[in-house]
Amino acid sequence: MQSEIMFAGFGGQGILLIGKVLAHAAMEEGYEVAWIPSYGPEMRGGTAYCTVVISDRPIGSPIIKNPLHLVAMNGPSLEKFAPTVKPNGIIFVNSSLISFGANRDDVDELRVDVVGIAKKLGSVKAANIVALGAFVARSKIVPLETIKACVKEEFSKKPKLIPLNMDAVDAGVKAAQK
Repeated sequence: MQSEIMFAGFGGQGILLIGKVLAHAAMEEGYEVAWIPSYGPEMRGGTAYCTVVISDRPIGSPIIKNPLHLVAMNGPSLEKFAPTVKPNGIIFVNSSLISFGANRDDVDELRVDVVGIAKKLGSVKAANIVALGAFVARSKIVPLETIKACVKEEFSKKPKLIPLNMDAVDAGVKAAQK
């Protein structure tokens, strides 16, 4: 089993963070993992993406051209990377910022208004965690409890943010089940 996931969006959306959390969760589950971040020099507002490779055997190369899954948090990322996703993968679309679809009938497209959900929870900054919860719920790539434990650990130095982010994971799961 090997799964490749690309997370892509604007710098400042927490793209690299959710990739790192997923990679951490996969390691906790005993998988081989590669996490490769990439961002422009401007970071906030520029393009940011990362790839996560999860495997039950040694990973031959962490560089991927055709991921199995895509989490697209903005329109340019969906346009650029959706055509590269392997058939039968998942394309997560942040419908808060993206009004169009992937135009593919050979993938599972999951559209979630992550910004709207995060606003209802109290902070738009949690939109990335809503997206992560929804993607993991749909893909079942790692157990949700492991994701929650890794999110808690990620925010352990800011304990006031843990309840918000736990709610964000749960809201993402609920959105993915609709």
